[in-house]
Amino acid sequence: MNEYRGKHAPSGPWALSSTASVPVRRGRHRKRNKARRFWAIFSVLLILLILAYPFLEARILTVDRVKIHSEDLPLEANGLRVVYLSDIHWGFWYTDGDLSRLLNQINSLRPDLVLFGGDYSTDYDSALRFFRRLQSLPRIHARYGVFGVLGEAEYISSSEDTRVNPVLLSEAMTNADIVPLVNQTVPVYLTSSRIFVAGVDDYISGKPNLTAVASSVKPSDFVILLAHNPSVIPDAQQTLDGSGSLGWFDLGLFGHTHGGQMRLFTSALGLVDDIPERYVSGWLTENRISLLISRGVGTSVFPARLFCSPQIHLIELIAE
Repeated sequence: MNEYRGKHAPSGPWALSSTASVPVRRGRHRKRNKARRFWAIFSVLLILLILAYPFLEARILTVDRVKIHSEDLPLEANGLRVVYLSDIHWGFWYTDGDLSRLLNQINSLRPDLVLFGGDYSTDYDSALRFFRRLQSLPRIHARYGVFGVLGEAEYISSSEDTRVNPVLLSEAMTNADIVPLVNQTVPVYLTSSRIFVAGVDDYISGKPNLTAVASSVKPSDFVILLAHNPSVIPDAQQTLDGSGSLGWFDLGLFGHTHGGQMRLFTSALGLVDDIPERYVSGWLTENRISLLISRGVGTSVFPARLFCSPQIHLIELIAE
């Protein structure tokens, strides 16, 4: 007796299994997987680059080139090339190799005058080592000399047993061929004329004496004011020179702020909490005086920079 299998059942025996291969279309899936892998890898690399960039930017030293015009500048000083730099913070994050390259960069600019704005290292003891280290590195070649002021870092004791000695700091600077300016104004003699460089002690940790600095010049002199902290600017502008006049300096050079260092996180780092906003970074003119607040060379608190690359300055003086 035949078994009824339904009208759609095959007439032959039931197949136990099928060995026929069915083609599978995987082209679109493979393309999608490749695209996903590509974007995943790209995203990871992009995140790594974003995280690494601030550390890379801190290593990209730029040169700010500016011409400053002045009626007080002697004709003999026309075209004088001044290199200014501040806040090196030599130490763990800024090595001897970095310092050697910095010195070579300075010499490549063919300076007539080199000015340092303080914070050479991280504290008093390391500052002494910094100046000793300079003696074994490439010498700075400047026609009319190298001058420098002290920053707040030079007044930081590395331990409770360490006592800051400004005299030893000045001696160490002198041995490194840097003329220390601690509340002093010194003439820079050209052939038949002169200009002046005035240096003020650190505004926070030192004992600045603007009266002593300003009283030795007169209105017709061309004076470069060198100070670490730009907070001194308002007081400097109110100080009278030797003839009882205001406006005793023509060019002011300052550091300390690092330009904010990490532009999106400046407040968190606390680098400019004590600085008026207009004195955080860059060039400005007040009372016909040219002022520069440098972003500096090294870093502080955190060894990175964001939209605030390190810089040194080549300032060409033009007589009018």
